[in-house]
Amino acid sequence: MEHLPDEHSKRFIAVLNKKVEAGKLLNALGHMTAGLTGGSGRAEEMCFLQYEDKDGGKHPNISHFPFIVLKAENSNKIRKVREEAIARGIPFTDFTSTMTVGTSREQQDATKATPEEELEYYGICLFGETSVLREFTGKFSLFQ
Repeated sequence: MEHLPDEHSKRFIAVLNKKVEAGKLLNALGHMTAGLTGGSGRAEEMCFLQYEDKDGGKHPNISHFPFIVLKAENSNKIRKVREEAIARGIPFTDFTSTMTVGTSREQQDATKATPEEELEYYGICLFGETSVLREFTGKFSLFQ
């Protein structure tokens, strides 16, 4: 068995806007998670494990680290998390309402045409050191 890092040293955290309907939030969470894991260049650090059941069936690429889903009261709370992630150099992906309509090109154009302060955030997904992430996400409660 390979030596694994301390399971509590790092984590994924998603903060989702509780004002957005569940289906849209799940879509946003999928996009953000795929983007963070595929686009950050940190797959090795994220420590993906291969599971195998008793029958030899493979269950690939589950992170060793926790994935915590938190809820925010509104878009502005997510904006603050994003600002903190940028300031601290923490890898993240976010998702806004402009990313939901039409083709990818139309979504990019809609986002480009919207000042950041007017974007409605559906969520943000981060990966990093648990102690650092807790400093600015610790005030949010679990999404239930």
